[in-house]
Amino acid sequence: MISVQSLRVEFGARVLFSDLAFSVQARERIAFAGHNGAGKTTLMKCLAGILPPSAGAIHAPKGTRIGYLPQEGIHVSGRSLWMETELAFGEAVALREKVERLSRELTKLDPRSSPYAEMLDEIGGLELQLDATNPERMKPRIESVLQGLGFQKSDFTRDCAEFSGGWQMRIAMAKLFLQEPEVMLLDEPTNHLDLDTQLWVEQYLINYPGAILLISHDRCLLDTLCTRTIAFHHGRAEEYAGNFSYYERESVLRRDILLKQYTSQQREIAESQRFIDRFRASANKATLVQSRIKLLAKIERIPAPEQDDAVVEFKFPPPPASGHLVAKLAGVAKHYGTLQVFSGFDFEINKGEKIAIVGPNGAGKSTFCRLITAREAPDAGTHSFGHKVAPAFFSQNHSDELDPDLTVLETVEQSASRESMPHARSLLGCFLFRGDDVFKRVGVLSGGERSRVALVCMLLTPANFLILDEPTNHLDMQSQEVLQRALIDYPGSVLIVSHNRAFLDPLVTRTLEFRAGRQPSLYHGNLSYYIEKSAADQALAAARRVPARPTTTGAATATHSGLSRKDQRRIEAEARELRSKTLKPRESELAALEAKVAELEAAQVTLTQHLSSDACIADPNLLRETSNAVETVTQALETSYSRWGELSAEIDTLRTKLGLAE
Repeated sequence: MISVQSLRVEFGARVLFSDLAFSVQARERIAFAGHNGAGKTTLMKCLAGILPPSAGAIHAPKGTRIGYLPQEGIHVSGRSLWMETELAFGEAVALREKVERLSRELTKLDPRSSPYAEMLDEIGGLELQLDATNPERMKPRIESVLQGLGFQKSDFTRDCAEFSGGWQMRIAMAKLFLQEPEVMLLDEPTNHLDLDTQLWVEQYLINYPGAILLISHDRCLLDTLCTRTIAFHHGRAEEYAGNFSYYERESVLRRDILLKQYTSQQREIAESQRFIDRFRASANKATLVQSRIKLLAKIERIPAPEQDDAVVEFKFPPPPASGHLVAKLAGVAKHYGTLQVFSGFDFEINKGEKIAIVGPNGAGKSTFCRLITAREAPDAGTHSFGHKVAPAFFSQNHSDELDPDLTVLETVEQSASRESMPHARSLLGCFLFRGDDVFKRVGVLSGGERSRVALVCMLLTPANFLILDEPTNHLDMQSQEVLQRALIDYPGSVLIVSHNRAFLDPLVTRTLEFRAGRQPSLYHGNLSYYIEKSAADQALAAARRVPARPTTTGAATATHSGLSRKDQRRIEAEARELRSKTLKPRESELAALEAKVAELEAAQVTLTQHLSSDACIADPNLLRETSNAVETVTQALETSYSRWGELSAEIDTLRTKLGLAE
C-alpha cells in the first residue's frame, strides 16, 4: 500500500535517517520505536505528506487514503461535536450531491442517445460507491465511536470549543476512525485516555480493516497490536519481525552477535597486521607480506557496535520515617453544587503500600487526590495524616506553578535537598533534558516539557508519601523504566493515577476504582488483575440478570414444588443436558490446556538454559534458532494463559448458573 524508497531526512547538519526503505502491506500493524527525537514523528509527517523528505520517494497506489492523528496541536470550534464528526463522511455527502446533479442533467438528454447511456452508467457507478459508504449507518456509527471514546450523548450538541485539549484529540480520533482510511498513522493515540477508553481503542484497532503505523509509549498496546517494528537509533532504522517486546530481545541478540563478529574480525586484522609489520623488511617473506596486505585491503570492515544510551539509575532521597498509618478518610462526602462525588467514603493507606487509582475521567480521581493530601477539605467526614507523614503531590497542572523566568536547572536545584542535589543534572537527563536543554527558561518550554520539570522537582524532594497524577504521560520508554525502578525500590507509600498497565503492574499491589454514581471499589491486585476481575464481575452480573432454569435436583424440587413429578424430571434432564453440553467440554478443555501449559513451561526453561550455554553463544545460527524457538514457546504460553483465564471465567459462570458453585 505504501512503498518508501531511499528516504533521507536531515535538518541542517543533523541526519535523522538516510537510505530508509520499507513497505506497508494491507492490514499490517507497524510500531515505530526509538527514543524521543530519533525521527519517528518526522517520518509520520513525511508519510502523511505534511513534511517533504530531503531525498528519496514515497509511493502509494492512486486513491489510497492516508489518515494522520498528530500527538497534539488540534483545536476545533464553531461547530457542535456531532456536526464536526459528521465531516468524516464528507465523501458520502459529495457523492450524493453529484448523483443528484447528474440526475437533473440526465432529464435533459435524449434517452436514445449515447451521452444518455454514458451518464446513466456513471450514475450507476456513483450509486454503487454511495451504497458502499452506507449513509444510513452514519448515525449509529457516529454514536458508537463517540461513546466508545468516552463522550456522553449530552455532549453531542456542545460546541467543540468547550472541550479541553485531551478531548479535542478524542474528537480528531473519532473523525479519523469514522473515515476509515486505508492507512492510519497514529502518534501517541492513548495519551490522556482513561482505562475504559484505552481498552475500547485497543479493541477497535485490533479489528481495524486497514493498515496501522503506530508511535506509542504504551508497551501493552504495542505488544498487543503490532506484528512488526521499525526502530530508529543514531540515524539508522532497523526492521524487526515482531512486536515491541520482541524488538527489545532481538536487538540485544543482534548487538551481541555483531559485537562477537566485530571482535573476531578485529583479532584477525590485528594478527595480519602483526605479521606484516614483523616481516615487512624480510626479502624471503615479501610475497607473503604483499598477499596479506592485499587480503587486508579487501576485507569488508564490520562497523563497531554503537553503545547504548547510558541509563542512569535513580533512587529517591531517603524519606523521613513515619508511623504505620499514612493517611485516612473516614465517612467523607464531597459535592460540587448538585454533583455528588463521594458520600460516606472510607479509605486508609498504610506505610509502604503502593496503590493504583483508575476510572473514567470525571469520576472523582483528582478530587480524591486533593482530599487525601489535605489540599481540599471534605464537606463531611474527616481526613487525618499519620505520625510524621510528609506528602508530595504531582498533579497534571503542577507545571503551571513553575517560575517561567528560571532555567530548568535552577528550577530543579531549588527543589532538591542537600543529599539529592548531586543527582539533579543526571535525573534531568533521564527525563529527556540533555546538554544545553537544562539552561532553557521554563517559560519557553512546551506543556509536556514543563510537566517533566515539575515531576523531577517532586522526585528530588524528600517525602514518605507520594501522590502521582498521570506521571508517565510525557515520558518515553527509557524514562518510564527509570521512574518505575525507582518507585519499586522506594520504601514510602505511593498513590498513582495512571492507566499505563506495563508501568503499574510490577509496581502496585492494590487498585482503587472510581465510577460515577457509586462508591469507589478496592481490588487486591495490580492493574491486569483488576481488568480481569472487573470483566469477570461484569459477566457474572450479566448472567445473573438472565433468568436461569433450575439446574440441580434440590433446586428444581424447591423451586418447582408445585409441579408434577414428570415436569420435575424433565427440568432435571434439561439441567443434566445443559451441564453435559456446556460445562463438561469446557472442563475437559481446561484440563488439557493445563497439561499443555506445563509442557510449554518446561520447554521454555530448557530452551532458556540452552540459550545461555557457551555452545549456543558461540554459534550465531544456533543462537538465532534457539532465540526464535524461545519466542515461539513464549507466545504459545501467553496465548494459553489467556485462554486459561477465559475458560476459568466461563466455567465459574456456568457453575454458578447450574448451582454448582462452591
